[in-house]
Amino acid sequence: MALIRMQSKELMMDSSSYRQAAGLSRLELFLALSRTPHALLDMTTPCLAALLWLGAFPSLKVVLVGLLTVFAGYNAVYALNDLIDYRSDKKKMEEGLFQDTDDYLDGAMVRHPVAQGLLKFREGLGWTLGWALVAMVGAFILNPVCFMIFIGGCLLEAIYCLMWRLSWTRTIVSGGVKTSGAIAAVYAVDPEPSFGLLMILFLWLFFWEIGGQNIPNDWEDVERDKHFRARTVPVRFGPEISSLLVMGCLIISLIMSGILLWVTPFPFHWAFVTIIFMVGVYLLILPAFQLYQSKNRPKAINLFNKASHYPPALFLVVAIGYLF
Repeated sequence: MALIRMQSKELMMDSSSYRQAAGLSRLELFLALSRTPHALLDMTTPCLAALLWLGAFPSLKVVLVGLLTVFAGYNAVYALNDLIDYRSDKKKMEEGLFQDTDDYLDGAMVRHPVAQGLLKFREGLGWTLGWALVAMVGAFILNPVCFMIFIGGCLLEAIYCLMWRLSWTRTIVSGGVKTSGAIAAVYAVDPEPSFGLLMILFLWLFFWEIGGQNIPNDWEDVERDKHFRARTVPVRFGPEISSLLVMGCLIISLIMSGILLWVTPFPFHWAFVTIIFMVGVYLLILPAFQLYQSKNRPKAINLFNKASHYPPALFLVVAIGYLF
């Protein structure tokens, strides 16, 4: 704990000296606010959804507008999360309860730059609103339904953050937030999608988010969350039940991915289906089983990192399958 407190004091040094010491540019700080390394991985989720749904690549216009919209949307939503959690994150640092981790994906850049005083709140707000505006314009061009989904996703993200000390059911809200990008991507390429297929896609990503992202991410923060009496799944249910929930959610997600591949119009060869299944086992099931066995923080971080690479890995396999 003493070491953590020392790290916290170092993190709370004035912004100009910290930037000089770390060699951080202004742009890097803004990108850190949006957790850009993670956002870039998440961007492949709507791309994957559109590709699976059509069974082919969309038109060039949809691709270009869609990529800009998706990039802007994820930048805005991740930054919104940091702004809403600004006070609680700052309090964690002031009380010496902030601990950075080099091997944690969300720690690839400076974490919580506004709470650390590296960026002013109004600067972060301007960055967030700017990207949100770009995302709204792009979403409306693609399909007004996409616009509404983006607004709904932002509202859900705000609700999710505000539920931190209220209820563990916030993890269900997080599932809705993470699936919104993929659902919007479907409406961008198909104005009248099948509700049944849409639900299969939703459930696939919903359970991936809960088991591979939300619970492991909260596990990484469990000691700090206990201190602040937060209501997260690991705090509420403990490591045994939490690890079982993780395993169960990811098994369901893997099953739903198989169903989706079965009904998608994408012309898959059996070899690619096998590869997709193996990717799911390697990036989701095996790390989840390791977490169940150990029930420790490093394995939770390992699962979070590997599960974050699940959508881009699948997108790569599907894209190669289409091209060849």
